[in-house]
Formats: sequence, C-alpha cells, structure tokens
Amino acid sequence: MVCTSCIPHWTLAYNIHVNGVLHCRVRYSQLLGLHEQIKKEYGNNVVPAFPPKKIFTLTPAEVDQRREQLEKYMQAVRQDPILGSSEMFNSFLRKAQQETQQIPTEEVQLEIYLSNGQKVKVNILTSDQTEDVLEAVASKLDLPDELVGYFSLFLVQERGDGGCTYVRKLQEFELPYVSITSLHSPDYRIVLRKSYWDTAYDSDVMDDRVGLNLLYAQVTVSWFKRYSVWSIKQKVFIRLAQTLKYYGYIKFDPCITDFPEKGCHVIVGAGNNELNFHVKLPSDQMKEGSFKVTRMRCWRVTSSVPVANGTANPSSSSKCDVKLELAFEYLMSKDRLQWVTITSPQAIMMSICLQSMVDELMVKKSGGSIKKRLNGSFQRSDSQQVVKSPPLLDSPDPSREQVVKLSTKLSSVSLRGLSSSNSASDISGNDFHGNYSFEGIGDDDL
Repeated sequence: MVCTSCIPHWTLAYNIHVNGVLHCRVRYSQLLGLHEQIKKEYGNNVVPAFPPKKIFTLTPAEVDQRREQLEKYMQAVRQDPILGSSEMFNSFLRKAQQETQQIPTEEVQLEIYLSNGQKVKVNILTSDQTEDVLEAVASKLDLPDELVGYFSLFLVQERGDGGCTYVRKLQEFELPYVSITSLHSPDYRIVLRKSYWDTAYDSDVMDDRVGLNLLYAQVTVSWFKRYSVWSIKQKVFIRLAQTLKYYGYIKFDPCITDFPEKGCHVIVGAGNNELNFHVKLPSDQMKEGSFKVTRMRCWRVTSSVPVANGTANPSSSSKCDVKLELAFEYLMSKDRLQWVTITSPQAIMMSICLQSMVDELMVKKSGGSIKKRLNGSFQRSDSQQVVKSPPLLDSPDPSREQVVKLSTKLSSVSLRGLSSSNSASDISGNDFHGNYSFEGIGDDDL
C-alpha cells in the first residue's frame, strides 16, 4: 500500500494515503502549523504531544522515528471526539488534498450517477467538500432538505462484467472532484444512493416524489424512462421488494474467509444490521449464515505487505501486494467468542458498513433522527459522543507475524506507516472514515 521512496532532503514530505490511494502530501512544517492552530483553539490540555523540531539534519533512523510519532499524533487527533470532527482538522486535509493534486479552485461540472446508471450534472467548485456536492445534487434533483440526510455519495468502480464495486463512502475530509479526478480512470464514478439500513426509513423517503424516484432507481435494475408512471405503482413495487430476503443489502465481490474453515470462498452481503455469508466449502458444498452486528464485540481491519526473511519491504510493495482483512469477534453462543476473518480488497468498505449500522442503531435508540447531520455524520446526543469502540484485541490468528498494535483504543481514523520492522497495522472497528497510511519521504525539516 505504501511505497517508501526518498528524494533530496530539502524536499521532505509525508504522504498520507486513504484506502491505498494518495490523499495528500504534507511537510512537517504544515503539520506543526496545524498543531499550533489546534492548541490556540482548544488549549494545551486537549491537544496531544507533537514531535519536536530538530536543529540538525535527521538521520534515516530519526526520519522513521519522526514518521511514527506523527502517525501517533494524527491518530490521537482523529480519535478525539472534538478534534477529529472539527472543521479545522478536516479543512486542513481538504486543502492539502487540493494542493497535492495541484487542482486550482474554479467552477467545474461534475457528473453524479444514480443507482440505475442515469447521471446528473452539477456545477460546483473544485474546492467544494462532500457535503456541498451532496447538497448541490439534492438541489438539482429537487430533493427536499429534510431528506438529504438519508442519502450519501459513494465512490464506485465499474467492472468489466457490467457490475460495480463500492470503494468507499465519500467523507467530510475530502473534495469529491479532486478525489475522482486524481484517480485518472474512467472506471470510477460517484454514485448517489441511500445511506441508511433500516427499511422503516423507506416510508419517509417515499412520501416525497423525488425521494420515491431515487429509491425506486436503487431498487430496480432499470428505471422507467418517463416520470408519468403513477407513484402508487412505484410504491407497490418497493413494498414488494421489501419482502425479499436481501432487500437493501450491499453485495461485495467474492473473497476468502476462515469460517467455518480456512480458505473458504465467500460472497458477503451487508444489510439488515448483519453480514450475510454465502460460503463455498472446500468440498464444494454451499452454506449460508449471518452475523448480527449486535453480537459483534469488536472488529478491526488489518493491512499487510509480504514478508520476506522476516522483513517487510515497503519499497517493493505495490497496491496489488497489500492484503486487507476484516476480522470481527463474534458471540457464537452464550459463553463462546470467536474471531471470523474476511480477506477482501473491500474490507474497509465492509467496516464502514458495520460502523454505519452501529451509528444508525445508536441514533434510533436515543430517539434521534437521520434527517439532520452533523459534520457529515449522524447527529448524536451528548451522551453518545463519548461512546468509544472496544479495546483493540490481539490478532485473531496467533500465527500471524509482526502484527503491530497501534493503540489500545482506536476510534475514527487511523494513520499507518510501514517500516522494515513491521508488516501490518491495525485499524479499529470504529474506522468509519477509511484506512490512512502515513509515509515519510526525505530527511530534513521544512
């Protein structure tokens, strides 16, 4: 996922990757400036310690040490319920993303696709954040403000077989135009789709004509080409679809699991507050089972690079070399917990789905509403803001080598760096915003 490369010392920079893709490149001085802003706004007692500035040129060992310190600092900021969701932090990442990709602020037209393949063109600024673009799409479609919170923007990759792979949900720390443009591939597109799991919310959406059409487009393979069709027909179709077993599920690409035994091929679906497994056993027998999110004690995503002679070599690793795994500890019976592992390039998206299910359950339990959003996520009560993910556990596979525990309690985003001393890193079950990697380039302060 991270290819460590060195360039002349006077151009030191740190590459921050999101889900294996370069998000931005920042210098130590920029991170120090962010730290000073956060201290000024929130005080010294809230802000974590920042690695000190060095007078002399750093040695390679000191460069690696600083990168690890910056990882921990950025982890601590992102995990803080106040700092991590602050506009100051998110705007820093957005500005850095735009500067890294060298895309000037200007008016552009961005294509947003609906679930049925139709597209909507919206006029935005290249510097518009995800929430701005979502509101622009909603305005273009005449979707009422109170229904905007039911929908989100997703980055999707089109496959050669006509299907699509959900890469991630676009977050508040990124600029959609910059994110899609920087991929330099026509296979990627931004898709508008519902972002809730509870089918009871369908009724709210279907009360509005535009909401009904959007939901109908997602439910059906093809949408009626004319809007003159009676709404009652669409509602009847959706009500009928709701009776189907996998209504509202996101289906992932085929992957590998260790349940019920290692090396099983599986198709995973996320929906109805569960992960559904269609497993093909080594004996070619097919089995189906579901894992409820309410019975998961915790989960985490692990990324690793190949290990040769006991040493990871980041400089030789490419995106295809990285193995992503989602592991969750599940209450199989009253007194028995068991780890279940899924090996899939979409492990992070699966984790995002699990976290959004938990968020939705928490909002519903507190009597809140998904109509209103706070910083791009569900609005929660004060009591919910302090909810943390369970402590990170040991590796589910005792034989796994060099699994590094970055923190005993992680929430939101984790940043990752690879060195010759580690081959994998852990991301918490609360990793709703994606997998960050942190790569140091150079050996001097700027």
